[in-house]
Amino acid sequence: MKVWIDQDLCTGDGLCEEIAPAVFTLLDDGLAYVKEGDHVHNAPGGSAGMAAVPGDLEDAVTEAAEECPGECIFIEQG
Repeated sequence: MKVWIDQDLCTGDGLCEEIAPAVFTLLDDGLAYVKEGDHVHNAPGGSAGMAAVPGDLEDAVTEAAEECPGECIFIEQG
């Protein structure tokens, strides 16, 4: 599974970071980004900033996508 965030849709609510802090982070611009380990995919963000999701975090990432008020979290299988 891979995940990315459309920052144009992000409301900066922070639910994603609350649900899966190992995968999502909010930066100083108030928007959420995905990360892999210590690397934050913010240059660029969006679909070019896609991150692989560890298998043990797939359920949390799916929950974050479902709960996101901005509907900005996109999951790709494979």
